[in-house]
Amino acid sequence: MEPLIWIMMPAFVAAGSALLSFYIMQARMEVAIAKEREVLATAKATIDSHEKILTEKIRATEEGTKREALNEFLGDFRVEERHYMRESKSLFASKKSMVLQERLYFRNIPLSNWVEHELTVEEGGDLGQLAKACSIFSAKTLGDAQGSKLLT
Repeated sequence: MEPLIWIMMPAFVAAGSALLSFYIMQARMEVAIAKEREVLATAKATIDSHEKILTEKIRATEEGTKREALNEFLGDFRVEERHYMRESKSLFASKKSMVLQERLYFRNIPLSNWVEHELTVEEGGDLGQLAKACSIFSAKTLGDAQGSKLLT
């Protein structure tokens, strides 16, 4: 029986050391997997934050581009104005009036015919204020303060 113990003992020691090394390697693999999962989680969080930032930048760029395109489009509209003084004399009275003509343009294409207003002018009245008050195609309506031209 003693020789059987001497033959079986190295097999038990080998099986025990194999089992011990298996558990040690299993623990090392779990640690490595945990580290990889941690790196993966941080990388995923970084990618998610970059994706959110990128979508916000894209949205802001699109809004800015749309706003700029609309401003350029509205900048192509302009109003051409001209006015002159008309004096009509009758037997008993003389009437002085200012005739204001306006036309709306898109670039160099007229969008409307001349719109004419005849305004009676009183003595000492401001002609510029009178013309602005009666204007149909004012710069505020078109959204461009520099778009109007005053031709005399």
